[in-house]
Amino acid sequence: MRVFRSIEQARGQIAGAALAIGNFDGVHLGHQALLAATLEASKRRGTPAAALTFEPHPGRFLSPKVAPRLLTTPGRKLELLQEAGLDAVVVQPFDRAFAAIPARDFVDRLLVADLGVGDVAVGEDFTFGRGRAGRVADLEAWLKLGGARLVVVPKIRCEGVPVSSTRIRELVLEGRVEAAAPLLGRPFDVDGTVVAGMGRGRTLGFPTANVQPDSELLPPNGVYAVTGRCPAGEFPGAANLGRKPTFGEGAPQSLEVHLVGYGGPSLLGTRMRVAFVARLRDELRFPSVEALVGQIRADVETAVALVARPHP
Repeated sequence: MRVFRSIEQARGQIAGAALAIGNFDGVHLGHQALLAATLEASKRRGTPAAALTFEPHPGRFLSPKVAPRLLTTPGRKLELLQEAGLDAVVVQPFDRAFAAIPARDFVDRLLVADLGVGDVAVGEDFTFGRGRAGRVADLEAWLKLGGARLVVVPKIRCEGVPVSSTRIRELVLEGRVEAAAPLLGRPFDVDGTVVAGMGRGRTLGFPTANVQPDSELLPPNGVYAVTGRCPAGEFPGAANLGRKPTFGEGAPQSLEVHLVGYGGPSLLGTRMRVAFVARLRDELRFPSVEALVGQIRADVETAVALVARPHP
């Protein structure tokens, strides 16, 4: 998949493409429907399938004080877009100059003249241009004048709930990771680097990897059933996200992951993807180390059973 870091850089490189437009935070079921429509249009015409997305998230630029914490890092988003089967992604910097482009110019100059699109796929509530003045009906009319076709994808519902990045963020922040997974089409995950920890897990008989997440969005503190993907493969496990209150106050927040079945060398310095399958319990203070060990043993058994169930 080719990645262009601006519309200007992509000029003339994806002529005739079917182009999906969106922020694609989370690349959830709604986004996946949009991408499927794009791939279908590209296959019908025999042209590339591409997506246009924006960095930073427009909300981060336009309303920084209330901007959402994102479900996916820019790198993870590109990975998911590649997995969807796209040929190219255009990552357009969203700055003051871009935000000021009138809606008609966005279509005539950027989509038609610069990118040379053949089809454009958007959601039914898509808006664009300065002040978000452009609407779907405008986009369809102006694209038609430029010889391109618009595909409007209706909002996707999952178990009666409209799928949106906002709703998924709410579920994750509430710790309802099991409810978020069907909307994402996969468990919510974060990537991070394994850094040095206190080593307490090993002394308790449950060695852990202390993962420093890249993500700005995490579920609330607690114990979770997870999978951990490291250089040796993917393993079921249990994770403690929090401050380990049994060992005293004031500890920094950490994500400690115990991988069941991993017996390889130290993971220090490696990358790990932690997928949150289910929330097991709140983080608790135990009266003794023995009581903590007994609870960890039970948590690990429960976590392995939950991970083994079919899930998105």
